[in-house]
Amino acid sequence: MTKFRPLPVGRKVRVAVLDDYMGVAHRLADWSTLHDRAEITFLTHSIPQEQVVRELSRFDVLCLLRERTDFPAEVLRGLPNLKAIVATGRQNRTLDSATAAELGVAVMSTDGGGNGAFATVDLAWGLILGLMRHIPAEAAAIRNGAWQTRLGNALYGRTLGLMGLGRLGSRMALVAQAFGMKVIAWSPNLTPERATAVGAEPVPKQKLFAMSDIVSLHLVLGPTTQGIVTAADIAAMQSHALLINTSRGPLIDQKALHDALANGRIGGAGVDVFDKEPLPADAPERHLPNLLATPHLGYCVQETFEVFYRQTVENLDSWLKGQPIRLVQDKT
Repeated sequence: MTKFRPLPVGRKVRVAVLDDYMGVAHRLADWSTLHDRAEITFLTHSIPQEQVVRELSRFDVLCLLRERTDFPAEVLRGLPNLKAIVATGRQNRTLDSATAAELGVAVMSTDGGGNGAFATVDLAWGLILGLMRHIPAEAAAIRNGAWQTRLGNALYGRTLGLMGLGRLGSRMALVAQAFGMKVIAWSPNLTPERATAVGAEPVPKQKLFAMSDIVSLHLVLGPTTQGIVTAADIAAMQSHALLINTSRGPLIDQKALHDALANGRIGGAGVDVFDKEPLPADAPERHLPNLLATPHLGYCVQETFEVFYRQTVENLDSWLKGQPIRLVQDKT
């Protein structure tokens, strides 16, 4: 059994709730149940990676909102006061849980998103519809006194190409069929049986990019998938085609995508994720007229956050009582 660092004696535990960009964490759970034992600080700003150790060194507990701030081994080793981490979601690729265990830091997780489990799929379709019907531009035009400035396109009869046909990709396929679209799919390990089960046709990767009116990414980022969408893939797309990414920014060759958009070689892109987040103020992506960009909103819905923060409070309460629940160390 892992031996954890002891709770502080003679004072309240110092807890930091990180990356609460929208300032909503305090109202989505009953944190008052902890106030007799814990001093809770809600941090609504993003901490630059080089300042993480300095800004968080005084805290005993860190509550992480999934995959926003990185906690590799060198950062964890630089936080000797750290005694526990509560990370939202079932998996967190930006947290070195093995090093935390080695250091005696208890790591607790939460369940998935409840009724918000498919929220990223909702957003992907929002991006698709926004681009196909020029919704952001038409909404802005009407505020400026204009009326009907451009024609959109219908989804019926179009081809949706899915990269990844897991839980979210499969849901994308079902929605596409409701719109009357043809669905094709590719992933490194996709089997014909898996594709057929959700009404998709498995095709080679090159064919997916060449045939699709819309390509949507639903892959997990890892060593084998980083940069999986190459410059050659983007070059194979039709001139009117759209590329949608609600998964992870590094899946795509960002320079190739920027060049294709800047030069009008594809119809547009809907992007919710970026190589660096939050997106820097001077990022060139902010100025591409055929890019519909959102600030990593995929899982950011009330239904998901209520589960995340309610279980965060439950985890903290259990740890303060000396009986931590949902321990990541128990799952490994």
